[in-house]
Amino acid sequence: MSELDEIGAENAAPEVDEVPRRRHRGIYLLPSFFTVGNLLCGYYAIWTTFKGTMPDLDNAAKAIGLAIVFDMLDGRIARATHTSSELGKQFDSLADVISFGIAPALLAFAWGVRGLLLTSEPQGLQVYRLGWLVGFTFLLCCAWRLARFNIQGMAPERSRYFVGLPTPAAAGMIAAMVHAVKYPLDTWWVSLLWLGLVFTLAVLMASSVRYAGFKEIQWQKRHSSLSFILIGLLIAAVVLYSEEVLLAIATLYLLSGVSGRLIRQVRHRIASNPTNADS
Repeated sequence: MSELDEIGAENAAPEVDEVPRRRHRGIYLLPSFFTVGNLLCGYYAIWTTFKGTMPDLDNAAKAIGLAIVFDMLDGRIARATHTSSELGKQFDSLADVISFGIAPALLAFAWGVRGLLLTSEPQGLQVYRLGWLVGFTFLLCCAWRLARFNIQGMAPERSRYFVGLPTPAAAGMIAAMVHAVKYPLDTWWVSLLWLGLVFTLAVLMASSVRYAGFKEIQWQKRHSSLSFILIGLLIAAVVLYSEEVLLAIATLYLLSGVSGRLIRQVRHRIASNPTNADS
């Protein structure tokens, strides 16, 4: 090597510095295990729904309920252990589309509409066709709700509220109803009422109605003994009377957002149109 080449080699910048460092991307395993459990429950619910018998539909409803538990745990564990990531967030949303979109939509159709094919009433066929449209509407609003949440997050008021009915709550309402009644519907007007409820759930998911997020509860802090007793009684009630208790919880949460919206509208009208005390 010539002296000029040696000088040029000494002045040249190292090639390693010219190449930008590769950004490593990954996912935290602990919360992802619960997301996988959520996805597995959704897949199992779809698989058992295809069988169509009463025990299988009930098992599908239970699987959706278990998916809700996994979905609650993965987010809380990720926040508690500071293992949140953008990749985990997107993975969780894709799992939610399966467990809280496709699975409950198919379950709602199989349990509430498919039995109409065995009837000879002409209204049954019309309701059966309507069931496909309502099921797709539920799935569409579920995907829209998840996409909007990924962009906007929770309501800005101290992150206490969800904007729109959360997808696990909508799926839980369908699962709770199937688990409580168990026997598939075979009357066209009852099935029509059922489709009305499923459509209402879809609209509420895409709406701006606020629902409590329970994010302000500090689970890692100390609470009174009464809180511990109440939680224990609730768990015991779910175990012993799962049909009635789960349906009551799902219904009360569903109505809480609608009733809260109506109360706020009434208060706003009263505040904007005060009555004249002298009149």
